[in-house]
Amino acid sequence: MVDFKFWRKGAKEDELAEVELPKRDLSGIRSLFPGEMSSDSIQDLEDILLMADFGFQASEQIVTQLKSRANKLGATTDAELRLVLKDLLVEYLQREDAKLNLTSGKLPYVFLVVGVNGAGKTTTIGKLGRWLSDGGWKVVLGAADTFRAAAVDQLATWAKRAETDLVSSEKAGQDPASVAYQTVARAIETDADIAIIDTAGRLQSKKDLMDELGKIRRAVEKIAQVDEVLLVIDSTTGQNALSQARAFSEVADVTGMVLTKLDGTAKGGVLYAIQQEFDIPVKLVGVGEGINDFAFFSAEQFARGLVAR
Repeated sequence: MVDFKFWRKGAKEDELAEVELPKRDLSGIRSLFPGEMSSDSIQDLEDILLMADFGFQASEQIVTQLKSRANKLGATTDAELRLVLKDLLVEYLQREDAKLNLTSGKLPYVFLVVGVNGAGKTTTIGKLGRWLSDGGWKVVLGAADTFRAAAVDQLATWAKRAETDLVSSEKAGQDPASVAYQTVARAIETDADIAIIDTAGRLQSKKDLMDELGKIRRAVEKIAQVDEVLLVIDSTTGQNALSQARAFSEVADVTGMVLTKLDGTAKGGVLYAIQQEFDIPVKLVGVGEGINDFAFFSAEQFARGLVAR
């Protein structure tokens, strides 16, 4: 795994770019084009991209661009075509805003984590909390998903593993906004660097979701600014992930995506589709169940994994 202690508190911003996704974590999506690539078989790639959840428009666009660029460069062999495809995907996926906002200097940094139940929100929070703690950051986690006792218990377990402080509801069904406020207040009182707040994963209606997340945000912004709103998406849900991304991006001012379970699927193309359609960067990926099994998204590593034989 990547040594997550590499980027410690106070490190220069450009040092974060050196943390890449381990090659072995992409083994689950290396079956994108297992056969021999040739000029005659490029058209088959469109069907393969569709099955990998790139979406129709993106699949057609990639194939068209691949044909054009391969013809211009004279790429005809399997190795040459794979390199052209890899470079093409990197160009589409590479973004300068894919880093976490940990550089403004206005402490505490506040992260809201949103997404449907089962997507991996709480697990992501635990992993991120541990990585930040290992990097010298003082972290407070907030269990604002007060409607599910299991969610609070799960976050408490992760907080213990991550060696971070935890703020949870004082009574069942407590207003999530009040827990979010208390979390940030605790971070201020204890001179913590970062507050990460778990939110409810219910998706009953856009209005309900907007009202709840809006209330949480307003409560937090009474005492601190919100630096990140991270939307956690289960990459194995395929095209359903797009509908989730659409719903949350419309109501939550999402600043970045987290793609979980990326190690166990050949449908990683949804990452491409989400980033292209909603113009929101993928910032983190989950690649396993262990507390260190996540990484910052690397377009180079991701594209290389997709086109490898």
